[in-house]
Amino acid sequence: MKKITLMICLLLTAAGVNAQQEKGIIGYSNWLDNWTEFKPHKADSKEANQILAGNITENTKLLKRNVYILQGNVYVTNNAVLTIEPGTVIIGDAESKGTLVITKGAQIMAQGQETDPIVFTSNRSMKKAGDWGGLVILGDAPINKFGNAGSYNLDLDPALTLYGGDNVAANSGVLKFVRIEFAGKKVKGSDTFNAVTIAGVGNKTVLENIMVSYSGGDSFAFYGGDVNAAQLVSYKSINDDFKFTQGTQCRLYNSLAVRSSYLSSNKDGSRCIEVKAYEKKNETDFTKKSTWVAATNITMLNDSENIKADIQAGLVKEAVYVAENASLELKRSVVSGFNPAVLLDSQTEINAANLKKIKFEEMFFNQCNGNIFSANNTDNADLENWYGNSVFFNVYSHTDNKETFVDINNPRRPDYRLQIGKITASSGK
Repeated sequence: MKKITLMICLLLTAAGVNAQQEKGIIGYSNWLDNWTEFKPHKADSKEANQILAGNITENTKLLKRNVYILQGNVYVTNNAVLTIEPGTVIIGDAESKGTLVITKGAQIMAQGQETDPIVFTSNRSMKKAGDWGGLVILGDAPINKFGNAGSYNLDLDPALTLYGGDNVAANSGVLKFVRIEFAGKKVKGSDTFNAVTIAGVGNKTVLENIMVSYSGGDSFAFYGGDVNAAQLVSYKSINDDFKFTQGTQCRLYNSLAVRSSYLSSNKDGSRCIEVKAYEKKNETDFTKKSTWVAATNITMLNDSENIKADIQAGLVKEAVYVAENASLELKRSVVSGFNPAVLLDSQTEINAANLKKIKFEEMFFNQCNGNIFSANNTDNADLENWYGNSVFFNVYSHTDNKETFVDINNPRRPDYRLQIGKITASSGK
C-alpha cells in the first residue's frame, strides 16, 4: 500500500512539473528568458562604426562585428534583400530621425537567435521613448482601401512607401528574436512613427519573438495584409501595443502587452489592442474584407502597485477597443488592471450578428473596473449577460498582480505567465 501511495505522489509531482496555465502567455518554460531586455535604459551603449543612409538597392548583409547607425530615412528598394546577422546592433539617429523602410517587393532577413538577438535602439546617452523613427515593412498583400493601395507617408518619400496588392502569400522576410527600443518619434506637424509598422504584408512573412519597448507611438501597427505573428512583446509603449486597421487579417498568438499607468498614455485611442475597420471611412472599399483579428493566449496587464488608485486618478483606460464593422476573436487570454477591460464602439449595435463577430471566450478578467462596455454607455447589462454566459467559460477575479503572475517583479527576467491554479476564480463578476 505504501508503495502504491508513493507511486501516486511521484506521478502527481511529475505532472505538476510539466503543468502550465492555459490562459495568457504559455510555455513550460519562460520564453521571455535570454533574448528580452526589460531595463534597456541601463544597457551598455555601443559606438557606431558604420553608417546606413539613403537607398539600399542591392542585396546587403549587416555583420555582427559592426555597429550601424541609421541616418535619416533609409530605404531598401529594387527588390533587394537586407540580411542582418544575429547579435547585430543598429542604432537609430535621434537628430535625423533614423528610420528603416523595407519597400514593397524588398525583404528584411533579420533572424536573430534566442541567445543572440538583433537590437535596434537609440543613440542618445539618456534614452527615452520616441528618440528615433522605427522599422517600416511594406508588402503587396490586400488592404481595404480603394484601389487596393495605400501610402505610409509622415515625412517619408510617397513614391517609396506604397503598400497593398493582391498577393495574400507575399513574403517580406523574417523578423525573429529582434528588439526595437525607444522608437516612435513624433514628426513635427504630422503624426508619430510606430516602432514597427507592418503594412500590406503577406502570410509568408515570419514575425516571431519581437520585443518593442518604450515606443513613442504604437508598438506594432498592422495596416491591411494577411499576417501570422507569435510571441510579440510590447513593453510600456506610450500609444497602442497592437493596432489593427485597413482590413488586416491577423492571427496573433502567445503575446504580451505590459502597460504603465505613468508612462502609457491615458488619452482616448491608447490601448493594448485596438481593432478598427479603417482609418478614413471615405477611403474604404466596403466590398473588401474588413479587419479581422484572432488573438489567442494574450496577456495584457497594467504594471501598477496600486491599480485601484490609478484607476480613480484617471490614469488607466480600457485594454481592448473594437470599432464599428471590425471583428475580434479573443480567446484564452488575460486582462488585468484596466478601466474597463473592453470597450466597444458606440456605433456597434448590440445584437446577435455583431456579438458573433466579437468573441471573448475562456478569458480571465482580473482587477478591472468593469468588464465589457459600449462607449458612452454606463449600462452594460446586455453585454455582461451575453459574455457572462457559462458557455464562454469566462472567469473574473480581483487578485493582486504579484499573486496572479509567476514573477513580474524580477528586474532581469520577469515571468508574466499566470500562476498555476489562478483559474479557479469564480465565474461571478
